[in-house]
Amino acid sequence: MDVLQKMVLSFLSNAREAILSGAWIYPLHGIVYFISHPLIYRSVQPVLTKCLFISAGITFGMFVFTYLPQVAFCAIFSGPFAFAAAAIMVLGESYALVVIVTKMFILEDAQDKIFDAVLLQQGHEALVSSARHVRSGRSGIKTIGRSVTKPLNRFTKNGLIRYLISLPLNSLPIVGTIVFLFYNGSNAGPRYHARYFQLKGLDAQERQASLERMRGAYTAFGAIALALDLVPVGGLLFNFTSTIGAALWASDLEKKNSGNDGDSSNVERKSEIPVDIESEY
Repeated sequence: MDVLQKMVLSFLSNAREAILSGAWIYPLHGIVYFISHPLIYRSVQPVLTKCLFISAGITFGMFVFTYLPQVAFCAIFSGPFAFAAAAIMVLGESYALVVIVTKMFILEDAQDKIFDAVLLQQGHEALVSSARHVRSGRSGIKTIGRSVTKPLNRFTKNGLIRYLISLPLNSLPIVGTIVFLFYNGSNAGPRYHARYFQLKGLDAQERQASLERMRGAYTAFGAIALALDLVPVGGLLFNFTSTIGAALWASDLEKKNSGNDGDSSNVERKSEIPVDIESEY
């Protein structure tokens, strides 16, 4: 009983810290930034289109073959809410399959390139050029080139197992889904800053210290990003926008650490550097 009580108290404390951190707003900032910067979309449009078709096929197949059996299962716990609970579970399962099929083999390099491009637009050339070729044109435009480091593998078997084991929580109306998002958000959030840690040259111990210091903030970011990822088909698009949000967050952290406080409410980012993204797709 004491162990369960400690787990509940730890979860509630982490959830409170997550809400108060304000980091949950950055995935939403990423959506606004993506819409207002069409160059970013054009640079990844070929790979994004391919992934969206894959996502649509997987999601459609999962609903055709697994939705009704899961409605029957969810009816045990959710009663009249079984249809909604089963839909959330099928979307969660579809997302897991999409991750395995696309993120492992297609998306990692594109995510790193977008993350670096946004940082460069925010004026962090020294940080970006430590791991990627950056060229300056006569008109002042910076061009993002090839990375000099290997794309990060954000996919982990432990994270996938954690995700799949907790999926049945969605059979409980509302509360179960909230717990599911926060539980997996604490694991998903730090992955969005994996590139930031790589650019900073942090070792494993320094990364862990940063994660412990900002556990609530990363949980908040990860929970909202995961909720967006579960949107049918369009979840992959939101995966890109959350990557942009993570880069904006990293930019604000850099400004704060250098004594120039970042303003998380400044979505327009008025002093941006013009950046071109070299296409490789």
